[in-house]
Parts: sequence; structure tokens; C-alpha cells
Amino acid sequence: MMNNTMHTIRFDLQLFAEPNTQTTAGLSEEMRVFYSDYLVDNAVPRLVHDQFGQKHPIPEGGGKTIEFRKYSHLPKLTTPLTEGVTPDGQSLTVSTVTATVAQYGGYVTLSDVLLLTAVDNNLMQATKLLGAQAGATLDTITREVLVGGTNVIYSGGVSGRSALTAAHTLTVDDIMKAVRVLKNQNAEKIDGSYIAIIHPDVAYDLMHDEMWESVKTYADPADWYEGEIGRIAGCRFVETTEAKIWAGAGANGQAVYATLVLGDNAYGITELEGGGLQHIVKQLGSAGTSDPINQRASIGWKATRAAERLVEQFMVRIESGCSFNPAVGN
Repeated sequence: MMNNTMHTIRFDLQLFAEPNTQTTAGLSEEMRVFYSDYLVDNAVPRLVHDQFGQKHPIPEGGGKTIEFRKYSHLPKLTTPLTEGVTPDGQSLTVSTVTATVAQYGGYVTLSDVLLLTAVDNNLMQATKLLGAQAGATLDTITREVLVGGTNVIYSGGVSGRSALTAAHTLTVDDIMKAVRVLKNQNAEKIDGSYIAIIHPDVAYDLMHDEMWESVKTYADPADWYEGEIGRIAGCRFVETTEAKIWAGAGANGQAVYATLVLGDNAYGITELEGGGLQHIVKQLGSAGTSDPINQRASIGWKATRAAERLVEQFMVRIESGCSFNPAVGN
């Protein structure tokens, strides 16, 4: 269960200086901690797709590739034992899935004139925007792996994505079919329920069903997942605008939405230990001869990340139309 994390924010008097004198020069360690926490705080709400995966960081010096190991179930033994005879033993069957991390990042450059004259606290604004960018980037990396899964249900029982129309909205029956698939594969639940990641456009259609329960009716806020909105048909739903949309992929240009229904241990996420999300500030004058008269400062982020589907049978993608048809995908 992912609970909301409270970050301790330590303020420095420099933060409350006149806005037009705020610069990146001379940042105290407390200010660095504050801005680093601020970046993470703005990234975390966008990491919805990361919430339900196994998390295994690669130790420093352990290379760039991680190996996830899967063990097959042992078969039933229905033949009675022979008295006094030792039966044949059994062997474990193991398979591996590997993932290789890659590095991602971005930055903005601030001029000395901007830092000296701007009304707004540009360091704060840049950190907020970079945090949002980092969160959306890392979440999308995981999402694209998940929507590439092989178990697909098309709303309305149509033959494929290109046949979906606005009339093929997500229904409770679609959810029940996905749950049936997971149960038949003996996929374990996550804290007692399967999890569905859904777009607000699709949630709008589904929430009109009389079976829908708001999250406020069955769980305390401390127990809500990031983005959780409610439950139906054995699934708890997490809402995000980053849920996958294929613009124009359905019939007559209809957008197609993916709703992911997940069991436990369906996928894994890894990063390099010590190479998680980092906030990086380069002060005026820190660039040496490439910035000879101290005109540029920069603020950025970087992170390592890889995601991998571990057990295809433990996740189902439902593709549907929607009563709303956006012009672009994501």
C-alpha cells in the first residue's frame, strides 16, 4: 500500500528575500534540500503507473542490467505413494526476464539578468515545472511497457482496436471479464483487490453505473493509492490523465483508451542505486571558462529507469471508446 509521504521542509531566510534579488548563487545546504524535496513532491503524483510494480534497484557497481527470476508452479501429485518406495523428486523450473536501465533528464537555463530582474522566484518555478516533467517522463516510460502486454479485451466484443466507436464505452462487464482472466490465471490481488489504471474520460462513463463506490465510502485517506477514485467489480480504480490514448485509432477517427487491470507481481521497475531522481543546480559562475562573465545558471533533473512486464498473465489491457473524443493521443 502506498501512503502519502510527508516531507519535512526546512526554510532558509533567503527564500523570503525580495523576489527581484533571488539568485542561485550561494544556496545553503538547507535550501538545496528544500528545492530537492520540492522537485520530488511535484514528480510523485504523476508516477501512478509505478505504484504497483516490484521495485528492485541495481546496486552501485552492479552493471546496467537487472535479472528478474520467475519460478513455475509445481504440478499436482495425484498418484498415491507406494508403501516403502521413495517417490521421484521434482525440479524447480525457473525463467528469467531482464531489463536494462537508461538515463533520462532535462534542464532549463536562467540568465543573470533574469534572476536579478524577474518578479517571480524563477528557481522555485523552474523546479516545479521540472518536477512535473520528470514525473510525467518516468511514468510514461513505465506506461508504454505495460500497454504493450499481450492480454487484450476490446469493449463491446469487437474484433480489434480499429472497430471501436464512441458507443463502445468501458462497462462493468468489461471489468468483470478482465477480473475473470486474472482469477483464472491465479493472479494474486494487491491488498485484497485487483487494480485498474483509468483515464478520467473513461472513468466518467464508468462512474455512472449504480454499482460504483466512491473511495471515500470504503477507505480512509491514509490508505488511498495515489489517484484512487473508487471501486467496482472487484477492482480499485486509480485515475490519471497519463493513461494511454491512441488518437484516431478507432473507427471513424475515434480515440481509443487503455484501461490496465493488474494483479500483484505483474511487472517490475528498477533504477541504479544512488541514481534515482536527482535535482541539479549549477550556480552562476560554476561553468568556468565556458561562462567567463557569469551570465548563466541552470536547474535540471536526471534519473535512471527501466520497467519490464514479468508475468503477462497477471495483467489485462481493456481498450474502449469514450463519450469524449480528444484530438491528440499521449
